[in-house]
Amino acid sequence: MNALRDPRHAKAFRFVRCAYADGVAELAYAFDDGPELVERISFPGVPALPAERRAAFNAALRLLHLVAGVSYYKAGIPGRIEVETGALDADAADLMDTLYRDGLAEFAYRNKLDLGARIAFPRAAARAGAATALCAPQPGLAPRTLVPIGGGKDSLVVVEALKRAGVQATATWIGASPLIAAVAARTGLPMLNIGRELSPILFEYNRMGAWNGHIPVTAINSAILACAAILYGCDAIAFANERSASAATLEYAGRQVNHQWSKGWAFEQAFAACLRAQVAADLDYFSLLRPYSELAVTRAFAESGVAYFDVFSSCNRNFRILGPKPFDRWCGQCPKCHFVFLALAPFMPKPRLLAIFGRNLLDDEMLAPGFDALVEYHDHKPFECVGEASEARAALATLAVRPEWREDALVARFREEIMPQLDAASLPMEAWLAPAGEHGVPERFRGALDAICGA
Repeated sequence: MNALRDPRHAKAFRFVRCAYADGVAELAYAFDDGPELVERISFPGVPALPAERRAAFNAALRLLHLVAGVSYYKAGIPGRIEVETGALDADAADLMDTLYRDGLAEFAYRNKLDLGARIAFPRAAARAGAATALCAPQPGLAPRTLVPIGGGKDSLVVVEALKRAGVQATATWIGASPLIAAVAARTGLPMLNIGRELSPILFEYNRMGAWNGHIPVTAINSAILACAAILYGCDAIAFANERSASAATLEYAGRQVNHQWSKGWAFEQAFAACLRAQVAADLDYFSLLRPYSELAVTRAFAESGVAYFDVFSSCNRNFRILGPKPFDRWCGQCPKCHFVFLALAPFMPKPRLLAIFGRNLLDDEMLAPGFDALVEYHDHKPFECVGEASEARAALATLAVRPEWREDALVARFREEIMPQLDAASLPMEAWLAPAGEHGVPERFRGALDAICGA
């Protein structure tokens, strides 16, 4: 085996090979001539791949190889990228450049790095007279939708909307989370649990002091699900990303830094176009929640998600690879716990919300800094999957006039100290509850969109 060296001193990051056999995809990478980092994705109970879908799957697998490499590239961020599986066309290279730069923007900010010219995927030479608009074949996928389940409220709103619209769906998740498995089982849908095994060498590099930090996980999951859709013959992937996911947290080195970049509208459009052009023209990739704010989604969940109140959790500490987990489903200390509690409060009876969380987060003065960050008071929005500061302000302003909430410590503090400094015209809740903005939901899912509006 080649000697293990600090990847921060590497000259090149190599996409070595990708292969698939017997339900397992292998993705291999390396720094310079160092040992291969091999990631494995396991697709359980996979049927034999029909001949008419093989080209689409090979394209999806190659796309996954490129996207998943971001987990390993960030350990060393060398200045040269080598793709040994074949040169990329201009569109694919542009997508990868954008994914690695914007998807690693938070990583770069926290590590005080300028990725800038470091990220440049190699491009194949353009052929004279080559068509500029590609369109992949239609491999004859069946009308079934993969719904990624994360354990939280958002994907459950999608599940219930698809059920109401009569859409055939499969609850899908990646990794071995018992919490997500329990939530998926509660949906009553057919289930698909895909395994993902990171290379153990990556953890060795981390112990050596390699660069580490946030990566665009949703992009990786999207590419895994694209492979799954072809393997299992499903014609749609319906994510649960709201329009607020597109809002950046701050700017660094001339780039917007958004913790949720791969959940945003820009990535959704680019990835959907890539799938149509290079993988399968009849595979739809979209977020069913794109027209909605976080507050609109929490209202829908409060009304349609009663069956999940005792199993769901949006607390990210449940899903850490390493480190302590919360004693129960909610740690009560992280930005996700704070925002979900706040966003549900206007739409749910107070005793029910307190029963879900086991405590009243808005009556704990020690949590003031966390809630201040949510409304961007003395701090910027947290690097977490939370709604916009204006949404948090609207929710607190709503609670500030309700007798059951107005005297709780943090609500009273907002009413007396923060609210007088805000533009009163920006605080009404109603503007956040109507669908708005662009989305990529296909017309055949219109009934599911209507189900969310009428939840």
